[in-house]
Amino acid sequence: MTELSRRQLLGSLVATGVGAAAVGVGATVAVQAAVSAPPTSSTDATTPGAPVDPRGPHQAGITRPATPQTFGLIASVDLADSTDLTWLEPLGAAILEVTSIPRETSAEIPDGSGDLTVTVGLGPRILADLDTTLPGAEALPQFAKDAAMDPAAVGGDLLLALYASDPTVLGPALELLLATVPGHTLRWSQHGFRAPGKGTVARNPLGFLDGVIVPHGTEELDENVWIEDGAAKGGTVCVIRRLVLDRAAFGALPVEDQEKTIGRYKIDGSPLSGGDPEAQVNLTAKSADGEYLVPARAHARAAHPSFTGSALMLRRGYAFDNGGADAGLMFICFQRDLRTFVATQQRLDERDALMDFATPTASASFLILPGFDENTPLGASITGR
Repeated sequence: MTELSRRQLLGSLVATGVGAAAVGVGATVAVQAAVSAPPTSSTDATTPGAPVDPRGPHQAGITRPATPQTFGLIASVDLADSTDLTWLEPLGAAILEVTSIPRETSAEIPDGSGDLTVTVGLGPRILADLDTTLPGAEALPQFAKDAAMDPAAVGGDLLLALYASDPTVLGPALELLLATVPGHTLRWSQHGFRAPGKGTVARNPLGFLDGVIVPHGTEELDENVWIEDGAAKGGTVCVIRRLVLDRAAFGALPVEDQEKTIGRYKIDGSPLSGGDPEAQVNLTAKSADGEYLVPARAHARAAHPSFTGSALMLRRGYAFDNGGADAGLMFICFQRDLRTFVATQQRLDERDALMDFATPTASASFLILPGFDENTPLGASITGR
């Protein structure tokens, strides 16, 4: 086996399944506090609950805050007119306002914005009408089990992804932002939550640590996440998959079998092949009797980019619970091109034992627009405005 590059090695847990509405707002929200200066780095750490500046070369809610907020609201929206994007500029202005509301100044959000972030993306139908060569202009292909999904929960023209430590902020903020988008229809939405964690690492609904292996630092993010040139420079491609997990069936397995399904130990996330919790999975390590320490169908092996030639994904997933068996993971990942996700998911469908416990119930992909500020309107490079 040839020596893997650092990019390949970092992908030992790259996963798709489980590893894995400013005109309207300006009229209703009184904003009295100035927004702080844009962050100097896309990975600046922030105090939990502290305001997150939406301005900069990349949108917030992707690498900042470095530790994702506890609660999220994903909204996939349809547009009546796929060619009219004049609302993007007022939407961006609305985001600047709604994310900087002080306490006791807004009837809609009386406790203030806190660390609310809003991430905006455009779906394949909108992108194809603009320029078919834009990243994300091609829709996701159909994967295993996708045929059973409700078509109303597939795709969308506009993504509004809101995250905050205070869940009561999310719904009102979404309504205020949608007020700037004419002719919209909410296609599907999902509230989510995350377990306590540091950085991208947190326990997923199956009890295993997720988000262990993701790109870190400017160099790795530039290589794997941010689009490097063209009209979408500074943006990224987002894939969202809502996965109902059969937690009862998975939990009924002996812990040893759960760990063999994942490829890492449940307690601390260290790989079955040895090493500390942040160690790479050694795909060649064998036991004394010649068996692979990381089984052939383990998630960590199936998702490894050495088999797909794909780059790393930045994963910031959220659990969800709609009651009863309708619970699981909102898998959310960011990458420079759609192929990274597609190639990995196709391999998981073929080889990953973890997929036996996951059923997709919603799916979409979006081009996350480049960053913006008061002088560079949201979507300006894409629309040419």
